[in-house]
Amino acid sequence: MISEKKDIRALSKEELRSFFESIGDKAFRGSQVYEWLWSKGSHSFDEMTNLSKETRAHLNENFVINHIKVDTLQKSSDGTIKNAVKLHDNLVVESVLIPTKKRTTACVSSQVGCSLDCTFCATARLKRMRNLNPDEIYDQVVAIDKESRLYHDKPLSNIVFMGMGEPLMNYKNVLESIDKITSDEGLGMSPKRITVSTSGVPKMIKKLADDEVKFHLAVSLHSAIQETREQIMPFAKNFTLTDLRESLEYWYNKTKRKITYEYIVWKDINDKRVDIEALVTFCKYVPCKVNIIEYNPIDDGHFQQAPSRAIDDYIEALERDRIPVTVRRSRGKDIDAACGQLANKQ
Repeated sequence: MISEKKDIRALSKEELRSFFESIGDKAFRGSQVYEWLWSKGSHSFDEMTNLSKETRAHLNENFVINHIKVDTLQKSSDGTIKNAVKLHDNLVVESVLIPTKKRTTACVSSQVGCSLDCTFCATARLKRMRNLNPDEIYDQVVAIDKESRLYHDKPLSNIVFMGMGEPLMNYKNVLESIDKITSDEGLGMSPKRITVSTSGVPKMIKKLADDEVKFHLAVSLHSAIQETREQIMPFAKNFTLTDLRESLEYWYNKTKRKITYEYIVWKDINDKRVDIEALVTFCKYVPCKVNIIEYNPIDDGHFQQAPSRAIDDYIEALERDRIPVTVRRSRGKDIDAACGQLANKQ
């Protein structure tokens, strides 16, 4: 049963201070509570030991803390960890801890399901049930940071918004969560260690630039030919490559920061010379780098990993034009934690 009490983390610090003043208490109590909620990650008023029992009881009467719970934790043979995260209304999203020798990265979700309809992605088949609140995104990061310290003996170093959902379709809450994550009163992480990945929503990419965000931007491109992109990402009929290119030029002119293009190569879909040439041309519009991603099957047989020769052809063509390119090998495939596989199978 969902509580009808207000979630206290929906209040700003100023609103918390005003609340305490309204009940005849000192405003600084609001600052104390705010620190417990965000900097210390408290999920219970009873943990707030510098508050009197009477004050804690008053908070319990008026508010709740709708925190997440890691319902199921799965470990991959390569060290990757996938969390099935239960929300306060019993909906579930997934988040992933990806370790390497130099860093640990949190892959977090921004929606329950997804607003878009990419045909190669398991998450898209769930459809969007609701947006995540800022605190629900924040909690995923806190949980993964604890797991990074526990299982890999180092703090979380990077965050990617590449889990379930289209981040730019939950714009306000995603940016609020990043504000909390990067704030000295939150986790104090540098925005330079955060990447928001979008399937390409031109209007919202321009808004990111106007809002002068400091994090990195990645775009799931997968084809630089409009007809092909529409086949694998049907929403692209409304968000064309021409519009996407214009928004990315706007982004770069405003921010002077490179774009990362996420790119999967599939057999018989985008593995021909014409596909390669189209990508090289598209990459010349704004400074960028290309991240070629190993495909992770989702049990339908239509999409198949392209042969290694096709990948090599892409790399050779991009490097010939001095476009930075890397190949990202998938992690956590044995627990369905790899890119495109998050589908709440548990």
